Amino acid sequence: MRVYNSFDEIDRDLRYLQLQKQVDQETMKLNLNEVKESFSAVSVLTSIVSSIAKKAVILKTVNKLIGR
Repeated sequence: MRVYNSFDEIDRDLRYLQLQKQVDQETMKLNLNEVKESFSAVSVLTSIVSSIAKKAVILKTVNKLIGR
């Protein structure tokens, strides 16, 4: 436990903690927005289409290699 020698030290630490709290809250908001964007319908649909396209290319290549 810290021992304070003046009210100024206490005020400085309280101000620091308040600012740190605000920074943490804003960071959480940004992270939440990133998660929301990653689960948006457009993002999910793009991911699915991309995955299907990749699998189609792989299947076509494999079929050419085995002579179908």
